[in-house]
Amino acid sequence: MPTPQQQLSAVQINALARQAIKQRSVRMLQAIFSQTVTPANQNTLTINPRNVGLINGFWVKVVATVHNGSAVQIDKSDFGPANVLSQIQFNDLSNNTRIQTSGWHMHLVNSWKSRRAFASALTGVRGTNTGNQTTANTYFGEDSPIAYGSNFTRISAPATIAAAADGTITMWYYVPLAYNPDNPNVPDLRGSVYANVVNATMQLFLSFAGSNGVSVAVANGADSTQAIYFGDAAGSVAAVTLSSATVTVYQDYWDQLPVGNQGVLLPITDLATIYELKLTTANGMQAGADFPYQYANFREFLSTAVVYVNNGTTGARGVGADINYWALQSANFTNIWKIEPTLAALMAAQHLQVDLPPGTYFFDSRNRPISTTQYGNMQLILNPITAANTPYELVAVEDFAVVQQLSMAGSLAAS
Repeated sequence: MPTPQQQLSAVQINALARQAIKQRSVRMLQAIFSQTVTPANQNTLTINPRNVGLINGFWVKVVATVHNGSAVQIDKSDFGPANVLSQIQFNDLSNNTRIQTSGWHMHLVNSWKSRRAFASALTGVRGTNTGNQTTANTYFGEDSPIAYGSNFTRISAPATIAAAADGTITMWYYVPLAYNPDNPNVPDLRGSVYANVVNATMQLFLSFAGSNGVSVAVANGADSTQAIYFGDAAGSVAAVTLSSATVTVYQDYWDQLPVGNQGVLLPITDLATIYELKLTTANGMQAGADFPYQYANFREFLSTAVVYVNNGTTGARGVGADINYWALQSANFTNIWKIEPTLAALMAAQHLQVDLPPGTYFFDSRNRPISTTQYGNMQLILNPITAANTPYELVAVEDFAVVQQLSMAGSLAAS
């Protein structure tokens, strides 16, 4: 006769474990790393997470000094301080690379999940109503004499840094392992890592601007998509550097996990799932021709973020006029959807209440993930109007993968 435990499905056991963890475990947040370095001498930091509890993710704070050793003023780029980290990578206990993406993508995913610009505060000017009009724009509907607003420094960067001067930038990221541990009902722990192990290691790698194709600053008129600053006028910016950077990392995890007759009660299905964030660069677009991005096999894609640079020399990024359409296409050339760029931007703005930087598009599919296990080959199609001087697109994906299937498919699409 089967026991009650044997009568439960894997899904039910996983759900019970999630509920027990929320009710009986302690949510911990502890600083595990803090160091000040000179990025020119030590471009990548290796952080070894603590082998304790069920890890949800990591908070990462970067405070960096930009030294403008050039003879020209530098101005903040569109992605600005989000590019202070050129790459964030996490290798798990089995040496699977779960995260390998850029700072701007991490910030964008953080923003999308929180439904507003990540780590931002509501700001605005209180207008005076004269009877038929308001003399100043009102950006939020708050009527209070208390000084609510943007008072703390979370993410900041000087708009300009004069020649031979320094500027300080501050950037926060949340590096997620678990998909949504903050779900108000039951935490969604898909991707979490059970760290109470010995003889195995995991590592978080943080690389600074100046590597992986990301620059601290680029010359005036050059492509600043992957840079923190660009020259305000003609002249070399080779002497613009990150002279120092202080990085602090906090580990977010569940401790004092519930224990049953069979030992620690864990969400086994969640632990067998990897929550991936990956980035790749694709090029070869031609005006008026469909350009496909191939989704990797054996995954469920939750979102795709794309930055389209229509002129690889100047880094030109449009706000819709440089693209005919975007489409999601199956292997039999069926368009699941096919939309103009303005509609894609509109849907993103409806979610975030702000527009993304020029040339940036976010295609959310978490309500019905793009399943390359169920559908086979799937492609995101870009049909550009403008494509000059080696145009390219940065494609960043968010997906689930089952651990046992990772050896059967590559993590990045060929381009």
